[in-house]
Amino acid sequence: MSKNIIITGTSSGIGFELVKIFAQKKNRVLALSRDNSKLRDLKLDAVDAIDFDINNPDESKLDTFINSVNRIDVLINNAGYLVKKPFEETTLADFQNIYSTNVFSVAMLIQRTISYMHEGSNVINISSIGGVQGTIKFPGLSAYGSSKGALNILTEILAEEYKDKKVHFNSLALGSVQTKMLEEAFPGYKASTSAENMAKYIYNFATEGYKLMNGKVVSISSSTP
Repeated sequence: MSKNIIITGTSSGIGFELVKIFAQKKNRVLALSRDNSKLRDLKLDAVDAIDFDINNPDESKLDTFINSVNRIDVLINNAGYLVKKPFEETTLADFQNIYSTNVFSVAMLIQRTISYMHEGSNVINISSIGGVQGTIKFPGLSAYGSSKGALNILTEILAEEYKDKKVHFNSLALGSVQTKMLEEAFPGYKASTSAENMAKYIYNFATEGYKLMNGKVVSISSSTP
């Protein structure tokens, strides 16, 4: 049965590949990114690829989609922002911008859509292995890593708060994936996992795997970083 899907961070990488997979499976998709022109060029059926800044959301664009479907089955919070700097050079603005994208905007989008979710709806927050306690950490990622740690805790809390509604909340803490963000953080590093392969994994989790867990932070990494 066709489902209604919202995915953020869809201009490239994992989010871009996820939209293509969900569209191929005949789902209705709302793709949110500041520049979705590349996705719109594909002219995918049942995909609304709109330009949307999750830090300054245009609620009317969300309302148009939500009111047309009146039900949200899957929300994948994939958008992320990273700054790599020595801690002493990381400014308050750096912390605020990273937390705004990686934590605050996620919370606000969930808040905006939760009333349209139902028993079996599924929220997936795309996190990082660097935000999981006890994993290897890397210098220069104090703001990014700590924001992903906050996202993981938010996921656990919301799973508890909405367990009676039977909406699932899980966080996928990804290791290195060959994306633009990885290249910016670790120039020249070649990840063992492509964005396309990770998108396939997330799709499978979003459609089947999530049913076996709620409020979990799932580490998905075959290497470091």
